[in-house]
Amino acid sequence: MFADVILPLPLDGTFTYSIPPQWTETVKPGCRVLVPFGRNKQYIGIIAQLHDNKPEGYEVKDILQSIDTQPILLPEQYRLWQWIADYYMSPIGEVYKAALPAGLKAEDGYRPKTETYIRLTTQFRSEQSLHIALNMLKRAQKQLDCFIEFLALSGADVNPENPAEVTREELMNASHATLQTVSLLIKRGMLETYEVEVGRLNHGGEPHPELIKKLSEAQETAYNQILLSMMKKQVTLLHGVTSSGKTEIYIHLIQREIEQHRQVLYLLPEIALTVQMMDRLRRVFGDRLGIYHSKYSDAERVEIWQKQLSGHPYDVILGARSAVFLPFQNLGLIIIDEEHETSFKQQDPMPRYHARSAAIMLGARVLLGTATPSMESYHNAMTGKYGYVQLTQRHAGIELPEIQVVDTKDLQHRKMMSGPFSPLLLARVREALERGEQAILFQNRRGYAPMIECKHCGWVPHCQNCDVSLTFHRQMNQLVCHYCGAVYQVPVECPACGGTELQTRGYGTEKIEADVRDIFPEARISRMDLDTTRTRNAYERLISDFGSGRTNLLIGTQMISKGLDFDKVSVVGILNADTMLNYPDFRAFEHAYMMMSQVSGRAGRKGRRGLVILQTRQPHLPIIQYVVRGDYPALYHSLCAERQHFHYPPFYRLIDVYLKHRNEQLTEVAAQELGFRLRQWFGGRVLGPDKPGISRVKSLSIRKLVLKLEPQLNMAEVRKYLALAQQQMLQDKRYASLQVYYDVDPL
Repeated sequence: MFADVILPLPLDGTFTYSIPPQWTETVKPGCRVLVPFGRNKQYIGIIAQLHDNKPEGYEVKDILQSIDTQPILLPEQYRLWQWIADYYMSPIGEVYKAALPAGLKAEDGYRPKTETYIRLTTQFRSEQSLHIALNMLKRAQKQLDCFIEFLALSGADVNPENPAEVTREELMNASHATLQTVSLLIKRGMLETYEVEVGRLNHGGEPHPELIKKLSEAQETAYNQILLSMMKKQVTLLHGVTSSGKTEIYIHLIQREIEQHRQVLYLLPEIALTVQMMDRLRRVFGDRLGIYHSKYSDAERVEIWQKQLSGHPYDVILGARSAVFLPFQNLGLIIIDEEHETSFKQQDPMPRYHARSAAIMLGARVLLGTATPSMESYHNAMTGKYGYVQLTQRHAGIELPEIQVVDTKDLQHRKMMSGPFSPLLLARVREALERGEQAILFQNRRGYAPMIECKHCGWVPHCQNCDVSLTFHRQMNQLVCHYCGAVYQVPVECPACGGTELQTRGYGTEKIEADVRDIFPEARISRMDLDTTRTRNAYERLISDFGSGRTNLLIGTQMISKGLDFDKVSVVGILNADTMLNYPDFRAFEHAYMMMSQVSGRAGRKGRRGLVILQTRQPHLPIIQYVVRGDYPALYHSLCAERQHFHYPPFYRLIDVYLKHRNEQLTEVAAQELGFRLRQWFGGRVLGPDKPGISRVKSLSIRKLVLKLEPQLNMAEVRKYLALAQQQMLQDKRYASLQVYYDVDPL
């Protein structure tokens, strides 16, 4: 007997091994086996199929060990793997690497991850001893600030004997302290660290379906229309304005599936969103709910995978895009909330799949929910491929927020701007805070400043590995490349002219936070971006603090635009719409509209009508007026003619072909040659090669070709010709280390 085995390697196809007699009774397709590969390596592979056809022309090696008695990969999941590998032109080994938790791919199983927590040492767990500690730190201001922040975070200032748990990362984020400062407090014997295993399976208690709220008349109508649509179409688009109560409809649909003994997959684009949604769903569905995303420990993800294979799986899985790979035994409904979000598309590494497309291939009924549909989904709905249901009014009769546009170009000309803030924005934020309400400021750029520049000669520091300027992070006092992660010290003087006046240019969220603290010293401010949310607990703490009113002014990047629900937010400020509008991409206006509309939707969700201050240097652009009116159909129709004329989605399909090599000249030559070969088959459908906006990342030069293909073309034939062209070209020894990869349906 022989087994075709998938290995977790960037290689196409499967590898055939013979099965020793002692394993013939236990091995099955979908089971893991330990196999030799190459000279001295061993890998955990998954059996794709069993057969008795001995391969010719080489010696077949034996599998070394059978690991599972039951499959960990079900036939439905394997079919999805095959489709992703084929459609997105990715080796199935890469799909395997992306799909399975690390613990299922490792020979030694999985070891639970731990996270470092901080607590008071025993001798400082009383009010008297805390006073002594504070006196000891009077001459060490940074340590004192850090210690006071710890007391506030843990509640030890009120109850030193029974404080809340605080991670070291949270303490450093909240206090802006360095690791050295925290270490000094540990050395003094005031604080100590301890390790906690991160992640547990959800023990959410008993389900409480009685907590499901009654639907409003508008929601009830939409719910019934969805059920009707699902009888006719596999995919239905629910187009509901922000705060229209889409989630309540989802909960009713989930309960209906559970009552019919079917499972539900609920996909969200961001881990931040799962925090709020988890609390909401857990109250209703209790321990029937499982959570699955990358911030959870590997141990927990392995346990969830195994639970889904057991006789008592979760009825509902809430997760980010990787949850689409979980083994479902009876999947009835997939809800893809905020379906327009680009984070549903995997960018790097391979496979560059879109979770929305992958979910549809699972065969269950799919509901796409959003206030701002992607052009592709809306087009599919308008042409009858998808069902379409609208929800046009906000829940409980609350009006959509008023959007006031501020012309920052005019204000700058009249010298009326305070940095990135208009007088109107500052006035409205101040009024909101004085009324006990909350405000959100949106700036889609993290760090302190996008660049620093020499005042005399204009020199700007760039990354040595990538063609990008370095972002200044003041808290770390470092320059960081946001592409390869390289970190550099801030120069004392300009290496070009020797000048010592180096100034920051532009505003990142860190600088916005610093300026806002100066303007509103009484405000309780938090910041949500990649730098402050690196740990799982950090998300929960930030959202919990803002939701409970412990903080009242939230500054953030696009993370804050995605479906978060806060009752007391009355003012939202979009600080600079132009960074989104001036992006060199055919989707720039579509993405800008989505982001501005979604951020605006955070205002006035309960009680009074919200206000959005939209700051831009181009107030007369039609897209700004579409955002003000909330007129998505107008945006869609304005973009359709342009997209059709220039052969872009949703009327044409795109495949980006990337070539990478350390030698720039060789990359250019290879790109020209591949372009020539592709034109022989595809003619004028091939654009390029060209340098992308950032043409060197991690010391690799990049060239890009674009294929614009009519939707009626046979994609299997297209993929065959692409693979053939690449194969023919890579026979040239010069290109031995050239990387060629594809991004199908790029975003």
